[in-house]
Parts: sequence; C-alpha cells; structure tokens
Amino acid sequence: MDSDRHCAFNLVLFVILGESGLGKSTLINSLFLTDLYPERYIPGAAEKIERTVQIEASTVEIEERGVKLRLTVVDTPGYGDAINSQDCFKTIIQYIDNQFERYLHDESGLNRRHIVDNRVHCCFYFISPFGHGLKPLDVEFMKAIHSKVNIVPVIAKADTLTLKERDRLKRRILDEIGEHGIRIYQLPDADSDEDEEFKEQTRVLKASIPFAVIGSNQLIEVKGKKIRGRLYPWGVVEVENPEHNDFLKLRTMLVTHMQDLQEVTQDLHYENFRSERLKRAGRAADEDVMDKDQILMEKEAELRRMQQMIAQMQAQMKMKPGDD
Repeated sequence: MDSDRHCAFNLVLFVILGESGLGKSTLINSLFLTDLYPERYIPGAAEKIERTVQIEASTVEIEERGVKLRLTVVDTPGYGDAINSQDCFKTIIQYIDNQFERYLHDESGLNRRHIVDNRVHCCFYFISPFGHGLKPLDVEFMKAIHSKVNIVPVIAKADTLTLKERDRLKRRILDEIGEHGIRIYQLPDADSDEDEEFKEQTRVLKASIPFAVIGSNQLIEVKGKKIRGRLYPWGVVEVENPEHNDFLKLRTMLVTHMQDLQEVTQDLHYENFRSERLKRAGRAADEDVMDKDQILMEKEAELRRMQQMIAQMQAQMKMKPGDD
C-alpha cells in the first residue's frame, strides 16, 4: 500500500511579526530547514525610517512523523521600523481580514467542497530580549489583533540572555500580557485517555510560553557530530538542545497542535469576523431602507405642500368678483 495514503495534507498560514533585527527569517529557515528568503534586500537605517510594511508569502512543504504539511509563511518586513507605526497596523490587519473575507465569499458560493483555506491560523510575535518586557508597540499591536488570530509570543535571540535573565523576562512578559488583557493562544489540555508522555509534553509546552528561541542554519562540529548552532569564544549554543533554548518546543507545539490552531481560527476568530460582517451588512440594509423611507416621507410632505398651495389658489380665485 502506498504510504502517502496515510499522510494528511494541511495548509496553515502564519504571520511573522516583530521588529527588524530579531532573527525572524533565520528562525523560520531553521524551523523548516530551508531558505525562504535567498535574495532579501536589507535596507539601511535611513531607509527604514520611511519604510512601509510589506507582505511577503512563501510556501514550504515539510514532513513530520509521516505527516506532510504544506505551510504558507507570511512575513512582514518593515514592521515597527518607521517612526509612525500606525500604518503598519492597518496593512497587517487588512491582510488578515482580506483572508477572512475571501473565505466567507467562497463559503457562500456554489463550489464549497473545494475552498482553499488561506486564513491566518497563527501569529509568531517576536519580542526583543534587550528590553525589560513588552514595548508599547507590542502591547498596542497584540491588542489590535488578538481577536483575529492565534498569537504565540516568542522571545528572540535567547542566546543573549542568561538562564536567570530568560526566566525573569518570561515571567515579566506573561505578567504584562495579563495586565493589558492580551489574549494569546492557549494550548489545550491533554485528554485523560492520552498517554503519560503526551501529557508531560503538553505540561512542558504550556510552562515554556513565551518560547525563548535561537535560530541558525550554520553547521558546527561538536564532539565529532555536526549540529546547528552558534559558536562563541566561551562555547557553542545548540539550536536543537532543549537545555539551551525552546526551539524544539516551539516546533513541537507547531506540529502537534496544528489542527487545534485551525479549529480555534474557525470556531472563534472566523466566527467573530463573520458575525460582525453580517451585522454590518444588516445595518447597511437597514440604513438603506431608512433612506428610502425618508425619501418617500419627504416626497409625501412636498406633495401635501403642493396640494395646500393649489387649494389656497382655488379659494382665492373663488373670492374674486367675476368679470363683466
């Protein structure tokens, strides 16, 4: 029997957000063992100030545990670079809404069996390790999109932090997320009938949020083995070593909870969009009816005024003496 018959083929769309210089592209290439951005242009500092957000989509196919996954990765170069970042909000939110709008249109059509799901199922939001928590831009933007997409917070360049600094920053970020009422993606609890290994994996993943990661496509030889990592004068930071960072945990979360990300998108974020969209359509229809009623009332009032004028003219003519 062909083994491909046992493979699921999924399409999940990601938006990668975070300011420039946090290693977003490197991490994505590390996650999928590919080079999605071979010819990317890196603008200078002066150019960044005037730069607008771009939307760049790339598709990659990976295989994990016999399951073939087709992922469309949407990157947003230019996010947070300009002095005024309000426009970058609009560009990204409009992109997310456009995918919902397209799905709603296809869902309302005749050929509903072959709908291509281009909705954004997950947002990796990269947080700088150099601050003391969330920046005002982070708070404002996550609050703007948390009702539209599953947010997974990621601390970038974790190799710049000691383990104590990393744990302290994680706690600070979670506290600030709670204080500001930001809703991030919540991993579902393991079912009671799941094996103990999966239950423990779920517990570890939940405890690791926000994921502190590093990315590297550089191969380094350590004790006779080739590993991906970063070489420093004091030693090597290994990308796939769970004691060094959360890279493997982030990848595991992505693969094992892909279906849940899709379901939350469908049942929560898309339904919110759909309900609001239908409400707006209903209000527009009501306003259209009200406009027509208003026009009709104005015409009736004008007709009454004309009738009154005619009646007055007729009365005046009757009061005049007749001609000899």
